[in-house]
Amino acid sequence: MVEKTLAIIKPDAVKKKAVGKIVQRIEEEGFSISGMKQLHLTKEEAEGFYIVHKEKSFYGSLTDFMSSGDIIVLVLEREDAIAHWRKTMGVTDPALAEPGTLRHSFGFSVERNACHGSDAPETAAWEIDYFYKKP
Repeated sequence: MVEKTLAIIKPDAVKKKAVGKIVQRIEEEGFSISGMKQLHLTKEEAEGFYIVHKEKSFYGSLTDFMSSGDIIVLVLEREDAIAHWRKTMGVTDPALAEPGTLRHSFGFSVERNACHGSDAPETAAWEIDYFYKKP
């Protein structure tokens, strides 16, 4: 079934100039890109996006990081997009990510791990709407 997922190329990967390599990998993995824009989140926008983590100890540092530089926000489509994107990214900790995954290749730490992806269809719909709301 063709589905949509949200992907974010995080500030660390943008600063490393890895955007082109990550987008190339997205295309090689068979995704269609139906939305793509560069943003610089405010602290408040980052807090709104990561509101689900508000009570967690890393919330402040995560939202500081996500508002520290430009990001690339993409809407990806393909069959089983959510699962396939998560496999392509690799596990959250780049040190534990499988070689060849994006986080292994471009990540630095659990927080600065190059990319984000939705974890479920409901999350994907909410996250896509967060960045691509109709006015």
